[in-house]
Amino acid sequence: MSGTIRISLRAGERIYINGAVIRVDRKTTLELLNDVVFLLEQHVMQPEEATTPFRRLYFCVQKMLIDPAQGVSARQEFYQLYLELLVRHENDAQVIGVLDAAKELVNAGRSFEALKRIRTLCEAEDAAGGRQRQTDQSSQARASGAKRRVRSRRARRQVINTVQEASS
Repeated sequence: MSGTIRISLRAGERIYINGAVIRVDRKTTLELLNDVVFLLEQHVMQPEEATTPFRRLYFCVQKMLIDPAQGVSARQEFYQLYLELLVRHENDAQVIGVLDAAKELVNAGRSFEALKRIRTLCEAEDAAGGRQRQTDQSSQARASGAKRRVRSRRARRQVINTVQEASS
């Protein structure tokens, strides 16, 4: 990254710059005059949110940015996940393209750009998960309706049997 970058932050918002956490107490505009590695709070993933393979990959790169002391172990974890994802998505050229681009960016020390690439995979994964959840909910609703119909038939049979027994 080169040139001047202006970043506006709201009161209480945090930014991670070269591994340091900075929190502002009022609305502030920062002007970064030289090359720095930074991450806005809104792009920070919490450990408990790293629940899918793409999210874990994102979290590894994020650790490289936020905590340079963990850079070596985070980089090793990144390469391990990268290889696992390549095998898992060997037939998906688009995913492989994004993964390869992210790996090249990490190798070049451009972790922030790698995060942006990986974020597209997370968003696609979330969208697919949302569709899957909707499909699952529809299936559950149909199954629930079928169960209610079976219970209704059983209840009717019980009533009919009770009436027949009472009348005999």
